[in-house]
Amino acid sequence: MTVEVPLTLQPMEAVPVDDLPTAKGWLLEPKYDGFRCILFRDGDAVNLQSRRQRPLGRYFPEIVDAARQLPIRRLVFDGELIIPDQPFDTLQLRLHPAASRVQMLSRLHPAQIVVFDLLADEDGCSLLKRPFSDRRHALEAAFKRVEKNPSFVLSKATSSLATARGWLKRVGRGLDGIVAKRLDLPYRPGERAMQKYKIWKTVDCVVGGVYYRRGTQAVEYLLMGLYDDAGRLNYVGRCGVGGDGQEIATLLKSLIGGSGFTGNAPGGTSRWSGRERKPVPLQPRLVAEVSADHVENGRFRHGSRLIRWRDDKDPHACTMDQVTPR
Repeated sequence: MTVEVPLTLQPMEAVPVDDLPTAKGWLLEPKYDGFRCILFRDGDAVNLQSRRQRPLGRYFPEIVDAARQLPIRRLVFDGELIIPDQPFDTLQLRLHPAASRVQMLSRLHPAQIVVFDLLADEDGCSLLKRPFSDRRHALEAAFKRVEKNPSFVLSKATSSLATARGWLKRVGRGLDGIVAKRLDLPYRPGERAMQKYKIWKTVDCVVGGVYYRRGTQAVEYLLMGLYDDAGRLNYVGRCGVGGDGQEIATLLKSLIGGSGFTGNAPGGTSRWSGRERKPVPLQPRLVAEVSADHVENGRFRHGSRLIRWRDDKDPHACTMDQVTPR
């Protein structure tokens, strides 16, 4: 590719916050419930890259085909792959090894990419060092030429808090919050340089261990961890799995015997039963998104609820700043 933005680019990410910024100089956008994707196009060469630089093109052939039809032959978009009016599970089904099934699903429920940033222009020049206000203006200009392609959607954006809060009424129907971006900010690959606000407190955690149901080989609780600045995996709380304990035990079997928690760890004597419970450590490879009722002092004060597995998330990107918001 002849664009100046490399395929190894890590997307700029967001830090969770307790409320939206009220100062001037911010732009607010809906946060979509999909797969983060950076789309590279150079003529007929099109690459879709995941958050972890994994190729996504084979799972979304309709987006690749649509990108080749754009009137702009060279560009780099940052956006979110979604399937409109469908639950997240429909999107996740796309990650299937059989090309025939992917093709069938792409016809049944075609995806879109909601674009919220332009990282390279039609000359292939990088825009990463330009302020977001310039990149957004360039993106809007590009979409005047793109808008007839239904596979590409320009993300909404506003400086109005009232408008942004109105979007929150759609949370759970394709949206899961609001992202705030400073207008003077250059693109910062791999950094949590944006802010994200959600109504529910969700956290992406590493599964560092499990508790089995007593006398069985079925999982009762997943033990969740987050990495600190020193690279230690700290226990932050447990997550019940309900009636899926046996199935999850099978899923985790190959991970048993890992390092588990290298910082603060679970275990010890229960203040409720007076009995000691020893966790079974796992290799820290699996990431899960959980919803916590309450987070206090960097820990889940109550148990949390499993929302989904995050195969697209690097375990080391699951850090303590998620439970110590700015």
